[in-house]
Amino acid sequence: MSIRHGLLALLEQGPRYGSQLRTEFESRTGSTWPLNVGQVYTTLSRLERDGMVAQGGEDEAGHALYTITDSGRAELMTWFEKPVDRTSPARDELSIKLAMAVGAPGVDIRAVIQAQRRHTVKAMQDYTRLKAQALTALESGGTQERDDVAWLLVLEQLIFQTEAEARWLDHCEARLIRLSAAAGATAGATAGEKPARPPEAAPAPTEAVRPAPLR
Repeated sequence: MSIRHGLLALLEQGPRYGSQLRTEFESRTGSTWPLNVGQVYTTLSRLERDGMVAQGGEDEAGHALYTITDSGRAELMTWFEKPVDRTSPARDELSIKLAMAVGAPGVDIRAVIQAQRRHTVKAMQDYTRLKAQALTALESGGTQERDDVAWLLVLEQLIFQTEAEARWLDHCEARLIRLSAAAGATAGATAGEKPARPPEAAPAPTEAVRPAPLR
């Protein structure tokens, strides 16, 4: 996640000081990615070094204000226009965990998958509840704030992400079951056992049943 570009986007709306930027960043994203003031000021220092922001006086309370420069605006517009690079994906802890769990002594990888699935489904339910609350507030006309709309978009991304993760976990478990069955059949054939006769196919149902979508 690009904190620097997020801060530039907020500074495009006018001069801000450090803790104000942190508050507005968290408000816009629903505190999904909390920042500390140290991160904000470190990023501002680097942006100032790179000529993208400048200190522009103080407010009435004596807070040092930062403003975006023309170079910063050009960088911000490039960020908005350029697609997010997916050719070098960020490291994902869950993918790494499952990769390392394969064949690890004393680790039941299916138990790892099932525990993660329970957590993922719970998170998806929580996000869905928050989305319903946000939609109710927006549709009732009680709020049309930019931050509320932004939070709704973030929530929907989190819901899609957790839905995809739950499907991937289902796929991982099914894949492991198939590989285990194939390995067992190969071992049995090597030992001279007769392979089990496959069951006869059941007659096709007269009407296909569509599986319920994951929600």
